[in-house]
Amino acid sequence: MNTDYKCVTTVDGIREYIDGSRIVAFDFETAPDGPYRTEDKAALDPARSHICGCSFSVKEGSGIYVPIAHLVGENIDKDEFFDFLSKFLTDKTVIKIAHNIAFESSFAYKRGIVIQAPVYDTICASQMSLKSTYDFRTLSDSGLKRLAGELCGEELPTFTAVTDGRHFDELDGHDSETVRYGSADSDFALRLYHIFNNWFDHYLPKHRYIVEQIESPTAVYLGIMKCNGIPIDIPLMQERKKEAEAEMERIRQEIAFMIGDVNIGANCSTQAFKNYLYHDLKLPVLKTTETSREAADDMAMTLLKEWCDENRPELSRLFTLVQEYRKWGKIKSTYIDGYLKFLNPVTGCIHPDLFALSTDTGRMNCRNPNAQNMPRKTNDPIGVRNFIKAPEGCLILSLDFSQIELRVGAFYCRDEVMMDTYRKNGDIHAATTSVIFGVSYEEAQDKHSENYKEHRTIAKNVNFGTFYGLFPRGLQKTLKFKAGVDKSVDECEEILYNLKHGYKGLTSWQDETKAEAARRLYSETWLGRRRYLPGIASDNWGKRSFAERCALNTPIQGTAADILKLAIVRILAGLPERPWLKPILQIHDELTFIIPEDRLSEAVDFVRACMEEQPFPEFDLPLIAEASAGHTFGNMEELED
Repeated sequence: MNTDYKCVTTVDGIREYIDGSRIVAFDFETAPDGPYRTEDKAALDPARSHICGCSFSVKEGSGIYVPIAHLVGENIDKDEFFDFLSKFLTDKTVIKIAHNIAFESSFAYKRGIVIQAPVYDTICASQMSLKSTYDFRTLSDSGLKRLAGELCGEELPTFTAVTDGRHFDELDGHDSETVRYGSADSDFALRLYHIFNNWFDHYLPKHRYIVEQIESPTAVYLGIMKCNGIPIDIPLMQERKKEAEAEMERIRQEIAFMIGDVNIGANCSTQAFKNYLYHDLKLPVLKTTETSREAADDMAMTLLKEWCDENRPELSRLFTLVQEYRKWGKIKSTYIDGYLKFLNPVTGCIHPDLFALSTDTGRMNCRNPNAQNMPRKTNDPIGVRNFIKAPEGCLILSLDFSQIELRVGAFYCRDEVMMDTYRKNGDIHAATTSVIFGVSYEEAQDKHSENYKEHRTIAKNVNFGTFYGLFPRGLQKTLKFKAGVDKSVDECEEILYNLKHGYKGLTSWQDETKAEAARRLYSETWLGRRRYLPGIASDNWGKRSFAERCALNTPIQGTAADILKLAIVRILAGLPERPWLKPILQIHDELTFIIPEDRLSEAVDFVRACMEEQPFPEFDLPLIAEASAGHTFGNMEELED
């Protein structure tokens, strides 16, 4: 590899190298702080480590490495460097390129710097480009060293090979191998920037727009959320853990009283327990696994309880206990032990890994732990959401898009009834109740009318599956297991018939969208985020049916995700003037922050304006962001407009 890499130890030297370039790649090297030198992965945590070096590249094959806090060799003046870095990262005339800019963002934010657009994350670009005819690269396909080998034909040395068990700040910052390793990260990020943009321009121009204008700034925001973390009430968690363990022991003893010494394990899903149910008790197999074995999941337990209610009532209590035991077991393992496992001892927070491109539709997800799947208030006996507690003098603030997928669906299918309901700030669930049950809109809203509760429950569940090609049997299952409403297949068929005839634009949009996806073998969002669906041409009904549902799901769920990310981009631009506004979490269509109590009104006005702004010129329905605030995430009160 013929390269021109140099070590620079003055800000003037950095400026001389950059020399007014408007496209600059950069990369941080980090090392643990003193107390955490022996802790695994501490160098990746802004709370336990520091930036020890930084590289820049403005031209392929060139780069500079700037030692900042190396223990060996001369370093640049820290104050001067970070003053320069702040100006560079917030310069709105320079495209800042990084491979995994969320990482750089978290460390910059720790120093009070909010990286500003234009930015470009080559990991995002990788995940928005194809690795084969129908498959986009995944995160695991997008490592810098892997891409350097695949796309640039260059093999880069590994971190382990260069450091040989040492921290990066223990290397001589002027040594040729240190300079080469540090500079190469920026050099190859710059090379990938040009490679991916050239590919986008030839094959998927809209994906270049999404990477540059949406995904890369969103990655910066994810780094900020990661750095802030989610504040946890540890004493409350410890108290609830004892309660959960006591409740599980009580239920375990009651089950043992009924079935003897059968090993039920941690989740009542052991082979011994299944053998007891299906062989000893000879209960019918009402559900099987994918490998055609007897199932013991929650649905199987519900079906067995219903069967026992009719045929073996003396066993019904067993399945009630099993469901309770599982519920408490999940609470303990997922929301108590699971959260405590990832508690950062320095910050007292959990800092989940957040991903913006790990789903086919562009929705964000979260792991280590998954803080997006907290139980709803109605199914939360110990108040898991109260584990998230604002610091003294602060509040948790959340703003949630109201029915955004339904609004996007109405926008797509151009149904006048749906669009008129939203334009008049009406009640879409009442509108759907009116359509499928043939009652007036006024009666559908009347809480005292006959069947109001059941009709509205059905309407809500129908609405959230309306655009995705509901079938009668699928609706029957949804109503039974999610809403507790029993309807026959014929009744569900009638509901869907009325729905399609009441919302006339719906069926035509669904048919046109499936036909177009079958012709093109892909579906896409309004802004052009593409999802390939080769299965839509399959002779196998199951594969084709799944692909058709994806063809309907992608434009709606994906466009809703794009709208949320566009709001995030606007919020990011306003964060430097609002250092008190601390993003901590994103859950589906909701953004959550920590704010000082006396900034509530100001925060709501700013975030709401960012979320409710027209996302793109064609979108002609109002967006509504509903705000709520409280001292814990479980006791949030809705705020009036």
